[in-house]
Amino acid sequence: MVQTTSGDGIRTLTLDRPDQRNALTSTALRDLEAAVESATEPVLYLHGAGEAFCAGADLDEVKALDSERAEAFAALGQRVARTLESYDGAVVAGIDGAARGGGVELALACDIRVATPGATLAETGVKLGLFGAWGGTARLPDIVGTGDALDIALSGRTLDAETALQMGLVSRVTAEPRAVAEEVAAVDTDALRVLKARMRDDADRETQERREQQAFADLSAKTE
Repeated sequence: MVQTTSGDGIRTLTLDRPDQRNALTSTALRDLEAAVESATEPVLYLHGAGEAFCAGADLDEVKALDSERAEAFAALGQRVARTLESYDGAVVAGIDGAARGGGVELALACDIRVATPGATLAETGVKLGLFGAWGGTARLPDIVGTGDALDIALSGRTLDAETALQMGLVSRVTAEPRAVAEEVAAVDTDALRVLKARMRDDADRETQERREQQAFADLSAKTE
């Protein structure tokens, strides 16, 4: 359900269930987690096969869950999102077609989100009596602000690529999202990894600045 290929500093992760718009089962989530954990490339590129990025959680599996298993399923999705977020290289999501629910939440865990002009994004869970539980309630407000996050989540409305760009939900709109992954893969690998670590640092400001100084010194020593 998750295909991987590697080359030119990029590991491509393809959600490969196009007939179901790449909806994610628990098996697919574990496959994705394993693909990220085994990667060593400086850049990961996550995208979907066919006409959608990812429709989110597989609803047939979700509907069959009792309360205990539903909590475990949410915990699994959260763990996979954290695995993407904490990867020490850059993670680029190439969003083409529909991203819904859990698909949006996985994209939120990526460092860079790039949409094609025809991409659409929505947190539709509220319309089904559910909501995305893979860390989206924390990451979405961080990325777009609380006001827009509440608008997106509580209405379940669908955003086109330009609206998502204006909100900051995606950082670029382009016909070739993979080109952004290639652009990132062309930079200095050590600097890329250090810069991501510093920008993902959630320590207090003084600690962040001290770590930034040391990281800059370490990189400078390598260029001497």
